[in-house]
Amino acid sequence: MGKFLGLVIVLSAIIAGGALYYLQIYHFYETVEPTGEGDVKLTIAEGAPEPLAHTDFQAIDAASSPIRYRACFSTPVTSDALAALYAPYPRAEPRNAPGWFECFDADAIAEALKSGIARAYLGEGHLEYGIDRVVAITEAGQGFVWHQINPCGHAAFDGNPVPEGCPPPPERP
Repeated sequence: MGKFLGLVIVLSAIIAGGALYYLQIYHFYETVEPTGEGDVKLTIAEGAPEPLAHTDFQAIDAASSPIRYRACFSTPVTSDALAALYAPYPRAEPRNAPGWFECFDADAIAEALKSGIARAYLGEGHLEYGIDRVVAITEAGQGFVWHQINPCGHAAFDGNPVPEGCPPPPERP
């Protein structure tokens, strides 16, 4: 009887582990259909977000978390032209994407940012409180988008006072 119970426990763990893996890597993600001009935006240094000319847009998102958004695209706009107009994002940290979303390689993007081959810009700030959309673009015109927790979000989500210059955090239910 002990071997049978042990087998049931092991099989249950394997099934639960497989289900958890499937849910995290595949189930919650949905393909984001391109809507056109507004799919990629960059924030002007002292202003509002504006659309960026782009092609080959691919994106995924999940309703289960505000930081699961990932996108890839191409743009004909040069890196120097972008740097002259748009707000940089100095603390850009690309988030890993599921392996099946092949166009987004967080390690390669991080290396490109570190080496200067790519630059990061603020796409849109505070999409939700404490969450920014970050856009990184390489010298070759390859673009990548992800959501990242900003300093206001880090403080508020940890229950600490928000830094100066942050909007007031939303009331907790």
